[in-house]
Amino acid sequence: MSQELRSLKRRHLIYYLEVYDDDTGELLGNLVDITTEGLKLVSKKPLEAKKVFNMRMHLPEGYFAENVLLFQGKSLWSSNDVNPDFYDTGFNAPDLDSKVKNMIMTLIALIGFND
Repeated sequence: MSQELRSLKRRHLIYYLEVYDDDTGELLGNLVDITTEGLKLVSKKPLEAKKVFNMRMHLPEGYFAENVLLFQGKSLWSSNDVNPDFYDTGFNAPDLDSKVKNMIMTLIALIGFND
């Protein structure tokens, strides 16, 4: 997605949080950046584009009462990372409920880089 189409600035966190396919339990990848509208993962294999995933993100201990965040994300693209042993995949998540959006905003505020 080009920068002109992105309405929110991508935010990098101090942790690479693990994100799983909640249906299969398979690790999809580690979180690279996140907004309340989408995210980017880095993984060891490419992920299918244009697919809706039920996602489960493990939250860092000590920040929230809950230790996982459940939401849906649609993969938009997948391509080689700067490191050729990994792949980057971009997702949009336009239908997040207010609780999930608030948790993401809190996550960014608590463990986001101040860039």
